[in-house]
Amino acid sequence: MSIFNLEKIFKPSAIAVVGASRRENSVGEAVMRNLTQCGYEGSIFPVNPKYEELFGLTTHASIRDIEAPLDLAVITTPIETVPSIVEACASRQVGAAIILSAGGKEAGDEGRAIEARIREIAYRGKVRIIGPNCLGVLCAGVNLNASFANHMTLPGRLAFISQSGALCTAILDIALHERIGFSHFVSIGSMLDVDFGDIINYLGNDPEVSSIALYVENLSNFRKFMGAARAVSRVKPIVVLKSGRSPAGARAAASHTGALAGEDAVYDAAFKRAGIARVQTIEELFDCAELMAKQPRPGGPGLAIITNAGGPGVMAADALALYGMEPVTLNAATIARLDECLPRYWSRGNPVDIIGDATPDRYRDAVRICMAAPEVNSLLVILTPQALTNPTAVAESVTRILERRRVSIFTVWMGAGDVEKGREIFNRAGIPTYETPERAVHAFMTMYRYSRNLEMLQEIPPKLPRDLRFNQREASEIIQKGLEEGRKFLDEVESKRLLAAYGIPVNPTEAARSEDEAVAGAGAMGYPVVVKIHAKGISHKTDVDGVMLNLRNESDVRRAFRQVVENALLTQPDAEILGVTVQPMLKGHLYELIVGSVRDRDFGPVILFGMGGIMAEVLKDRALALPPLNRLLARRLMEDTRVFQLLKGYRNRPGINLLLVEEVLIRLSHLVADFPQIVELDVNPLVPGRDQVWAVDARVAIEPSEITPPMHLVISSYPVQHEKQVVTRGGIEVLLRPVKPEDGPLLVDLFNTLSPTSIYFRFFRPIKYLSHEMLARFTQIDYDRDIVLVAIDQRGESETMLGVVRLMGDPDATRAEFAIVVGDPWQGKGVGAALLEHCLSIAADRGMREVWGYVLPENTTMLALGRKVGFSVTRVPGAGEFELRIALYPGWTPDADLSSEPAPIPGDSCGKGRRWGSPP
Repeated sequence: MSIFNLEKIFKPSAIAVVGASRRENSVGEAVMRNLTQCGYEGSIFPVNPKYEELFGLTTHASIRDIEAPLDLAVITTPIETVPSIVEACASRQVGAAIILSAGGKEAGDEGRAIEARIREIAYRGKVRIIGPNCLGVLCAGVNLNASFANHMTLPGRLAFISQSGALCTAILDIALHERIGFSHFVSIGSMLDVDFGDIINYLGNDPEVSSIALYVENLSNFRKFMGAARAVSRVKPIVVLKSGRSPAGARAAASHTGALAGEDAVYDAAFKRAGIARVQTIEELFDCAELMAKQPRPGGPGLAIITNAGGPGVMAADALALYGMEPVTLNAATIARLDECLPRYWSRGNPVDIIGDATPDRYRDAVRICMAAPEVNSLLVILTPQALTNPTAVAESVTRILERRRVSIFTVWMGAGDVEKGREIFNRAGIPTYETPERAVHAFMTMYRYSRNLEMLQEIPPKLPRDLRFNQREASEIIQKGLEEGRKFLDEVESKRLLAAYGIPVNPTEAARSEDEAVAGAGAMGYPVVVKIHAKGISHKTDVDGVMLNLRNESDVRRAFRQVVENALLTQPDAEILGVTVQPMLKGHLYELIVGSVRDRDFGPVILFGMGGIMAEVLKDRALALPPLNRLLARRLMEDTRVFQLLKGYRNRPGINLLLVEEVLIRLSHLVADFPQIVELDVNPLVPGRDQVWAVDARVAIEPSEITPPMHLVISSYPVQHEKQVVTRGGIEVLLRPVKPEDGPLLVDLFNTLSPTSIYFRFFRPIKYLSHEMLARFTQIDYDRDIVLVAIDQRGESETMLGVVRLMGDPDATRAEFAIVVGDPWQGKGVGAALLEHCLSIAADRGMREVWGYVLPENTTMLALGRKVGFSVTRVPGAGEFELRIALYPGWTPDADLSSEPAPIPGDSCGKGRRWGSPP
């Protein structure tokens, strides 16, 4: 239900407290005390048959006895009483309940059964549930303290959500001491109903929230979480502290990929893909959440360090080195400007050591010059208290010039009493300050990585130079044959056939059951060759000495055949030996890579890339990403490994064709997206070169799956089923299809065909160009939440986009705002009608109940088309606009034949709506 009725949790007008009490140190007493003493202005109804009055309020025996409408029930009674209480809430149409009671699934089978009953009753009665086993909810903006916490939060713009109630109390105590305020402070407990995804969706729409901090022990609905986080992180920073990083969480795996893809590394990949910053400590959690709400994001990795002592500058540079980075190299112009204001014996490099006698003016000048330097994206200013340095005066001087900063600023005033006033000055000015260089560098790196994650969400990926083609039928037959035979693994020949069906190049491989067949195969492909054991039940051939290289003649091949079979039987006597495979011996390759996939129990398929060969698990140079992948995501995956620097070319070693490896990763992504039966997949080694790439060895683990693809992915993939060829009323043959991330250039070309009138009708204001951020929002969508269709003319040498329609769904996927625009050359030819009809049909089939949008009164064509489709058209009071609204149902069809679309006036388009993050 996502955000349905969450308003009644966070902004209730009437609350019932079930189990209210005056007994000291009881949960019921604490909740009543908090509600009545924290300034909550709504109605409060204590519920407990033992009392007639509590805290000056009339007490009721049951929720059913309360005649007034109720938004929220706070339940403090034992867990075994909760199902009947939730039943009463449902009968009274209470919108939500916070269950503070413990003893649910954490107590064993009986508790799990109680939770199951609560869930069923709540779902049937449309009662949203926070908890059970939680601390409660605090919202400073409405003075709501529906918890048994000892204190109320300070007001602020940071929202905090935690699974652990005990951690909440500790964090609340720390926050009060550090004067950190919150808009929302939520303990969600066991997440019987409301989970992280629901609350992130809700907070994304709340203008009082600037940033979101999460403490996560585990997630529930992973696909919903990823969709919510990817949508909201574009507009509000999300920082997460995830517990459970230890190796104990790693699973045993049968493949190199499985062994390299540990559970925590998968969470890292998921958070990165969602645009979330991950931290390791509570201190960092609040540091970064506040920091990101106040600071401009680093525009790049260029960090300049200004210090009045050499040691702390070196400490900062060493801290950067731990992340594989170094201070930015200052260009000659910046050095020259610094020469003019610094002593002649300054460091003349970065760190910028301005000497121990640095005055406030010297700090000010150095900061001003570095802030203006084009190579500098962030600035770290360090001060150590020295005899000739006034920390307070320097802080005042630096603060004055930082008011109009364009770069991220971090300050380190090292020491205690002498620098305390300086830190207070920075705190009041919203400038982050730290006690040590290492902590400041860590904050910078968290922000930089967060910025990189957001860039990944917002960049337009380049198109592949050719369309990808897959033989899905052949791949399905290979997998199905293995499953019908009851096997868990495909053999090497089958695995390579599977890869080849999806266009991944494999080296020629011949299966041989005898020495003679092996010799024949070697002779046909030419010497030298490689012989590998071919057997069922052998996972890694090198582990059984089952590979012989560089065989140059018939004698070598016969000897190798006997040797690898003998080795396999000695090492693994229960294996079913099928013979050997014969393959050409590849020469002259410099690198061996590994690409693969493992099906994570939570996040589904995960793609792996890294250094390959038999040392892959020892070197552990690997990176992970969630499918689906495009060129940009594939390149970022490669960049996250150390071997990538070699692949680009290093010293006298030539680089490889990186585009070919990108394509392999994208094809692999499509393969695992199409087949949930693939449990693990290894290509090791993948041998790249300048003009070709080969999958030299491969293995695939399979098992039956009842999941319909692509629902096994946590990130929605391209919905090919929505593609449709149509001929418009004007005789234009077009392909109606969902938008793709790489459609940015086509969208720019469409925009360039629009007249000023069409642009005004569409955007309600003049726009000269589509910004990079706008293009990313238009094209990089969540296919689960939004529907964006484009009309493509494929008749020329290249594709042309004629129009686009967009439905921007709410998180509940029941309502959506629509917007549509058609290029001026194609208006009046039925393109808009075809797009709108197809889009609304898709929305109806998805269960969407209502679509709406705004149209200017001058846009008479759009108004006429709306009426013809079946929209109600009403003027918005006082706004001069018309609102179009239509109810949908499964099997919806338009009210009229749209082939007789009315003649247009310029700007066959509908304008944008008014909610956060709504792209035009």
